[in-house]
Amino acid sequence: MIISASSRTDIPAFYGDWFRNRLDAGYCLSINAFNGRVYRVGLSPREVDGFFFWTKNPGPFMDNLSDVHSRGFPFIVHYTINGFSRLLEPAIPSVEASVSHLRAISKTYGKKAVIWRYDPILITCETGFDFHRENFAAIARRLKGAVKDVVVAYASFAFRKTRTNLTRAAREIGFRFEDPHISSKQAFLRELATIASDNGMTLRLCGQSECLSPGILPAVCIDAMRLSEVAGRLIPSKRPGHRGKECACDYSRDIGAYDTCGHGCLYCYATASHRTSRLYHGQHDPKAEWLRGPRRLRKSSAAS
Repeated sequence: MIISASSRTDIPAFYGDWFRNRLDAGYCLSINAFNGRVYRVGLSPREVDGFFFWTKNPGPFMDNLSDVHSRGFPFIVHYTINGFSRLLEPAIPSVEASVSHLRAISKTYGKKAVIWRYDPILITCETGFDFHRENFAAIARRLKGAVKDVVVAYASFAFRKTRTNLTRAAREIGFRFEDPHISSKQAFLRELATIASDNGMTLRLCGQSECLSPGILPAVCIDAMRLSEVAGRLIPSKRPGHRGKECACDYSRDIGAYDTCGHGCLYCYATASHRTSRLYHGQHDPKAEWLRGPRRLRKSSAAS
């Protein structure tokens, strides 16, 4: 089984102690975000093929990556570096610090073990296409030689939390955002793909198949074949992934929890209230079985 840690929150940035404690215990509990069921997820070497980590700040987690490696688990880090303003990303490290961390991961564990994510491409009064073009190119130049793939995605207003957070900002501070026409999105992706190629990278698009066009490849964010290359052994592929047939990912089990991230990004799809998330983080118990327990415990399952 492949473990995703986590597309629901930033475990490397905020919950590294909890993660290591759960590795020591050999399991954690996870809650299905849709039906509230509680699952036991095995985390022993016998049960886990490898990890996919998702983060905007792996700095606090670097020793944990070494520990994961020493335990014999292969892993891949999805590292989001956007370089946005403090309005959009109030608590993200500087681009300089982020580039340094990515390069350190690449040097220590190999280029296949890290993926740069430029996500989301959010078109606003502060971040128009011109901004993204120059910003993406600047970051790509700094990452040249350290990473082979960059995954991008446009902000999705299908996510209720994203739509709500941006609408609230628009009302309170006069912030403006838009969802461009698909043809504009496709044309801009081709520009970014050229920039990526000029810097030795392949650009891939996460989901959003309507934005694909010749020269733009779909991303496989949870990729058993890539993990196999990192591990040096074959890891079985099981599809479809957690998002169903429209997702190219292999199946994984996510051990994170929504409404727990402390970054406070304005566009977040996983956090309804940044204040509540910060409060939760302050009260979090790193010795707990789950990252965040259910408000009301429902019938549990021993499935892993």
